[in-house]
Amino acid sequence: MKFKDLREFITFLENKGELRRITTPVSWDLEISEIADRMVKQGGPALLFENVTGYDIPVLINMYGSEKRMAWALGVEHLDELVDRFQGLLGLIHGPPEGLLNKMRTLGQLVHLGSFQPKTVSRAPCQEVVLKDGDVDLFQLPIIKCWPMDGGRYITLPLVISRDPETGIQNYGTYRMQVFDGKTTGMHWQTHKVGTRHYRMNQEKGITRMDVAVALGGDPATIWTGSAPLPPDMDEMAVAGFIREDGVDLVKAQTSDLLVPAQSEIVLEGYVVPGEERAEGPFGDHTGYYSMEDEYPVFHVECITRRRDPIYPAIIVGRPPMEDYWMGKVTERLFLPAIKLILPEVVDINMPAEGIFHNLVLVSIKKEYPGQARKVMHGLWGLGLMSLAKIIIVVDHFVDVQNPSELAWRVANNIDPSRDIMITSGPLDDLDVASSTPKFGGKVGIDATQKGPEEGRQREWPPDIIMSQEIKDLVDGKWQDYGIQ
Repeated sequence: MKFKDLREFITFLENKGELRRITTPVSWDLEISEIADRMVKQGGPALLFENVTGYDIPVLINMYGSEKRMAWALGVEHLDELVDRFQGLLGLIHGPPEGLLNKMRTLGQLVHLGSFQPKTVSRAPCQEVVLKDGDVDLFQLPIIKCWPMDGGRYITLPLVISRDPETGIQNYGTYRMQVFDGKTTGMHWQTHKVGTRHYRMNQEKGITRMDVAVALGGDPATIWTGSAPLPPDMDEMAVAGFIREDGVDLVKAQTSDLLVPAQSEIVLEGYVVPGEERAEGPFGDHTGYYSMEDEYPVFHVECITRRRDPIYPAIIVGRPPMEDYWMGKVTERLFLPAIKLILPEVVDINMPAEGIFHNLVLVSIKKEYPGQARKVMHGLWGLGLMSLAKIIIVVDHFVDVQNPSELAWRVANNIDPSRDIMITSGPLDDLDVASSTPKFGGKVGIDATQKGPEEGRQREWPPDIIMSQEIKDLVDGKWQDYGIQ
């Protein structure tokens, strides 16, 4: 399945019974957020609010709010299908084929892959209406306020587009944007994000204007790529094209040379002045706590382009699980094959909702030598945004890290705190609430694997309690005879 734009996905969800149209009048001020929060927590459908008080633009929320909808958004019935495709892609890149036939097959696959690259078009739905100068007013959009202590209304599902001033490569990231007034917003570029790197580079070069565009809406795979922690030199639009099996149409912005997704609903065009920052926040964040007021760059909006009948996409974050958990779970699954390339002993990874991505990482490994669990911990802390992980727990390969009950049982039994807990320090997410200093603090690695003499254990490790297969088969065969309902 493949979706050209947001409205095709809405129609698909509606046909599947996974979307509800709300025609009752609702307010952008907290009401939409409360309704959406209840739906997310109950595993409810996507919501299209068609009667937002004061606006004729509908609001879509919770479109990613389940594993099933997340899979559909990325064009598959089950996420495992996409994981297999990514594994195949990594094989093409890292596994040179043997033999002429395999080389020819690989060449054909690479040519096919090339057809998924972004395509530049001259006309686009996102530019059917162009607003400039005095017509620019962000309050014409039904931007929501999510939580009571929020510093204002926030754009929560943007695809923020910036460009590396040295390579010219564009980056597409999802960063919240507090609306200050009709023409300016905050730009929540956290320390470790690619957008922040572009901002710093512009500032170091003395550049006084950094062009930025913000796409709202588009096909669901393209929107999702903004949340994926891709390497700085990897084009999110190429990844979106690979997922969709069709190149993303891009069009030149009206006021800069940036390329924006042509099928977007709304595009904000403008600039950031490196060095100009303003207090942003508070904001009810995905940690479940408010992130408090802090200084961030200011985005100046010069132009708004949109469809004639746009749909405004939004998301709310807060105490997990929320819609962003399902978006992050896809990242976990898709990046597992890449992690295995670097750390081949890794069997599985789970980043549970309660760990809000960067607080808790559960890893199972095929252990072959003493100290291997610690090697994996250090290896993960050296991988991109995994460096922000605060707690890493490592267990043996036969432990199901997706089963919290089994995981807790193994960890509680297997660790000797004096031997198996490693405390270190390093970079932390900007949103971490516990560290004494922002962006830097303590980390914990817990080795909950079975230990042998080489790791200081002088006792034999006891076997698991498991019934013999013979008795299991006997009981299975006589089960009806027992008369147990």
